[in-house]
Amino acid sequence: MKSLYERLGGDAAINAAVEDFYKRVLADQRISHFFEGVDMKRQAGHQKNFLMLAFGGPNRYTGRTLRNSHMPLVAKGLGDSHFDAVVENLAATLRGLGVEESLILEVAGVAESVRDEVLNRSPVGAA
Repeated sequence: MKSLYERLGGDAAINAAVEDFYKRVLADQRISHFFEGVDMKRQAGHQKNFLMLAFGGPNRYTGRTLRNSHMPLVAKGLGDSHFDAVVENLAATLRGLGVEESLILEVAGVAESVRDEVLNRSPVGAA
């Protein structure tokens, strides 16, 4: 079976998705403030490489862990509602690119699997 990365369309699809995704995120008043002062070109590069890895593609990600990179944002109030907004924007991006709903659900599942790491909390049931 092909990886989610391959089924989404590989590098070209991830590149297109990340470009549109950040346009949506920066226009979303619920979460845009978390990106003030961020080098968005650099951020997009990290995001592309992370998504490639997370979706089963090549491992080009050299950034910090999700927990460490989001720690300052959690200190600024990043929480579940913001995480939900990011996932909503990602799903809208994929729909806009004509991605099948079944693949969008898989992407949402991958995102959901890292919620606790991004929000700097222990997974449910962890000691």
